[in-house]
Amino acid sequence: MTRIKELFLKYKSFIMYAIFGVLTTVVNIFAYWLFAHALGMESIYIGDIKAGYYLANVIAWTISCTFAYITNRLWVFGSEAEGKKGVAKEALSFYVCRLATLGAETVFMYVFINLLGFNDMLIKVIANIIVIVLNYVFSKTIIFRKGKKGNADQEEQL
Repeated sequence: MTRIKELFLKYKSFIMYAIFGVLTTVVNIFAYWLFAHALGMESIYIGDIKAGYYLANVIAWTISCTFAYITNRLWVFGSEAEGKKGVAKEALSFYVCRLATLGAETVFMYVFINLLGFNDMLIKVIANIIVIVLNYVFSKTIIFRKGKKGNADQEEQL
């Protein structure tokens, strides 16, 4: 049992990121489905572009990104940011990095949904897998990194 505990402690942020990453993905995909399909946004077009898919994606991103920030801050990376200024700076860097992956996801969706005609839900799931990996790298190396010397973070870099 001690070995299991040691492994958990060593890889805690990665394990917690995986758990909350799955939950964030569920929130994202459900919100996307809700807005794109249940509420009918898929019927919104601008010219030949299926704009409703992208509008639904931005709404889903906003909801899931806020969920991700809160869970990452509290339970995944154990944020050390303090005060309004520190938390605001951390939140800003979180959302800016997430905007970068939203851009990548949007391009991916455009190519595979609009240009190649793939099913939007399948592409949404595949895009989320790619985004999860990119978001972990950004979170670990930019947003929630521990002190300059890394002495507060004994975890092996993945």
